Amino acid sequence: MKLAYVEVGQIVNTHGVRGELKVQPWCDSAEQFLDFQTLYLDGNSVHPTAVRIHKNNVLLTLPGVEDMDTALHLKNKILSVRREDIHLPEGRYLNAELIGLAVRDAENGQEVGKITDILLYPANNVLVVKGEKEYMIPAVPAMIENTDLDAGVMTVHLLKGMASDEN
Repeated sequence: MKLAYVEVGQIVNTHGVRGELKVQPWCDSAEQFLDFQTLYLDGNSVHPTAVRIHKNNVLLTLPGVEDMDTALHLKNKILSVRREDIHLPEGRYLNAELIGLAVRDAENGQEVGKITDILLYPANNVLVVKGEKEYMIPAVPAMIENTDLDAGVMTVHLLKGMASDEN
């Protein structure tokens, strides 16, 4: 489903004594954070004054957050961006947009379940689809025939052994 706002990370700690925030990115890569001019924190827009990458995390400086005590009050908060501010190549989607999509078998058109989770692996992501059975479907072009966010449906090619109870 198309989202107006997408969660892109969580503030997990402070960094240093000058109010810098350590953010665990939920994007494809931490570098994607460098493109965000406006973030949303508790529904309010904020414009970071500094953003840098450090050990696969994002270090972020926000206006008015100038010391560790102020920064500590933001720990565990979620950062979002407007979906229209994220520019992805054609056919690419954010993981948050895929969660909850109905999944249909390309062979017979039957719904097999809904995407409940996406496991991140170095080679490719794996879609966890739960219905009558649980399926583990590699998120690769050979397996995914079509994704229609407006209709809330993904059509996939299922192979023997993808269901949790199959050998």
